[in-house]
Amino acid sequence: MITVAVITISDKGSRGEREDLSGPAIGEMMSRIGARVEFSVIIPDEKELIKEKLIEYSKSVDVILTTGGTGLFPRDVTPDATLEVIDREIPGIAEAMRLEGLGKTKRAMLSRAVAGVRGTALIVNLPGSPKAVKEGLGAIVEVIPHAVEKIKGSTEDCGRRDPAP
Repeated sequence: MITVAVITISDKGSRGEREDLSGPAIGEMMSRIGARVEFSVIIPDEKELIKEKLIEYSKSVDVILTTGGTGLFPRDVTPDATLEVIDREIPGIAEAMRLEGLGKTKRAMLSRAVAGVRGTALIVNLPGSPKAVKEGLGAIVEVIPHAVEKIKGSTEDCGRRDPAP
């Protein structure tokens, strides 16, 4: 079973001024592939705190999904924090999410979301809105189990069971 940490990054959410709808949406979508959310937290847009949580959770879960802080607002620092803690970037994941979003709105090109690996954990930045989370995660959710297998060292042939487009 794939274990997951969900980190909602929102100043208003962390102060209780906005209900987090994106985090629960992530949990629901991940449960459909048999994954289990082990940790779910709401934190403010503080780069050092984001880095701390990414490092902490990367030691105990297979996948960390962040939501929020991927845009152009000055306090949107999630991708910056992620880039500072990952060992390897996986640009195709973020590209696939942006491509999916571009089919809905041209503003998707403004996303700075990144994805990568820290140790044996996959880290993916998702947008903050529930609608964008569902679209972005929907574009990649089927490849997450295979990515986790590869990150953990599986030597199974990649072409064996390619998910349908």
